Amino acid sequence: MKKLLSFFVFFFPWKLKRFLLINIWKYEIHPKAKIGLSYIYPEHLIMEEGAYIGHLNVAIHLELIHMGKNCTISQKNWITGFPMADKSNFQDFPNRKPYLIMGKDSAITKQHLIDCTDTVTIGELTSIGGYGTQILSHSTSLQHNKQSCAPITIGHHCFVGTRSIILPGSILPNQAVLGAGAVLKKQFTESFSLYGGVPAKFIKKMDENYAFFHRTYRPK
Repeated sequence: MKKLLSFFVFFFPWKLKRFLLINIWKYEIHPKAKIGLSYIYPEHLIMEEGAYIGHLNVAIHLELIHMGKNCTISQKNWITGFPMADKSNFQDFPNRKPYLIMGKDSAITKQHLIDCTDTVTIGELTSIGGYGTQILSHSTSLQHNKQSCAPITIGHHCFVGTRSIILPGSILPNQAVLGAGAVLKKQFTESFSLYGGVPAKFIKKMDENYAFFHRTYRPK
């Protein structure tokens, strides 16, 4: 019944859609949060005050999406996971969590692919910028000939450039920049730094006084 109804809810006006999502799906959606014409059906959804999901986004097969205050998922993003109840893969990773966690004032812009087979955490006031970035928390283990996964963490006050690729287990530290087209596959630790290249490496220190690294709001 829920699955059938979900297709129709997509087209409903927001007030009716919100009522159904809260009362049937048991989602937690703040009165000042909103979802546009998007197909958003994780097992659990938490949208804090001012959180916004724009048009033509898809988010399915996740256990949880938690959007902090004033978060934005803009347009045409594909966000998916692999349900915990499905035992066909990832049995060697019993602690994985198919979550997308977004800190306050963070943003996912347009046409990105985010795989939340394991947890993807995006820190507050961080932007996944440009177009076409892929955040991939799972891959194929060539050594063991099976699917593997690991969480991905992107710190606070970070900027991820257009068409980057972020691979399982990666960490971009707080107040850092990942250059356009980079392939991140390591756990870096040094803040106020630019990382880039294929594979990504430390490029240079950045001016710690840049306003972006200390901002308290995200420009609209």
